[in-house]
Amino acid sequence: MRAVVLVGGQGTRLRPLTETLKKELLPLVDRPLLHHTMDRLVRHGVDHVVLSSSYLEASFGPFLEERNGSPVIEWITEPEPLDTGGAILNALDRVGDEAFLAMNGDVITDLDLTELRSFHERSSAAATIALHRVEDARAFGLVSTASDGRVLEFREKPAEAVSGDINAGTYLLDRRAFEGFPAGEPLSIETAVFPALIGSGRAVYGFRSDAYWMDLGTPEKYRRAQFDALDGRMHGLRYEAPYVGPGAHVDPTARLAPHAVIGAGVRVERDAEVAESVVLAGARIGAGARVLDSILGPNAEVGEGASVLESVVGESAQVGAGATIEDARVPPFTEARASD
Repeated sequence: MRAVVLVGGQGTRLRPLTETLKKELLPLVDRPLLHHTMDRLVRHGVDHVVLSSSYLEASFGPFLEERNGSPVIEWITEPEPLDTGGAILNALDRVGDEAFLAMNGDVITDLDLTELRSFHERSSAAATIALHRVEDARAFGLVSTASDGRVLEFREKPAEAVSGDINAGTYLLDRRAFEGFPAGEPLSIETAVFPALIGSGRAVYGFRSDAYWMDLGTPEKYRRAQFDALDGRMHGLRYEAPYVGPGAHVDPTARLAPHAVIGAGVRVERDAEVAESVVLAGARIGAGARVLDSILGPNAEVGEGASVLESVVGESAQVGAGATIEDARVPPFTEARASD
């Protein structure tokens, strides 16, 4: 089976982390999110994956080099952003003649792809959309389905908080679903392809499950996914809490809360405190410093006695000794001396 994984988004809501690193390459606890995605695809029989991105393309080089064996990964250069449908259409000549998977690369889920495929085949669908139930659909919009799962319509984002099924960003598709659409042009699968299929009477089904699902689009959701992994909420992932990566040094007097992810090579000095936070590889937290409800990018540095509260610090950025920053975003390779 083959799959197309969409990795072309710019991750604007996760800046400054994504100014130097693609969102799909940010670590989920111990390794890049994209590695977790590839491993899950292999477990469900996918042996060939197509990746395409027009943003920070060169940053995928190390990932592609270290990803040996299954699945085979094929890269397609996307000269300009083509949106979801356009990127998939651009890869159609690489996926063969059978139904194939397509998914957003910035989502973490333990969805049973084998069962999704069985449902798709039983339904004789042109497209099957994985659905996820949320209590507040204002950020997503809703997918309306009949009792047998057939998709009736895609509804706009509601103005008020309402529960319902949303598009979870994983699809099983018949390549003929894209007939009539021109290649090489921006195309939305949600607002163009699926409505066209429904309008022509083709079968589009929604697949409901109770799988874990998180869109890692914001710092809050990115941290939440890390802590959910530590809490064992994702099938197939098990970690000690707090997590301390290889080569990291945590002084015996430092305090780590259970919800703390300390990346490889990180240093946490004496009397420092880390809670509800993610500290990426190579960062340093000075003596007596506090990092609470925050994310430190690779090789970031927090000086002695400094406090980082509800903030995101970019790669190799510094928070000066004794400074306090709160609800801040510190760009890569800069220094923050005090709270705004």
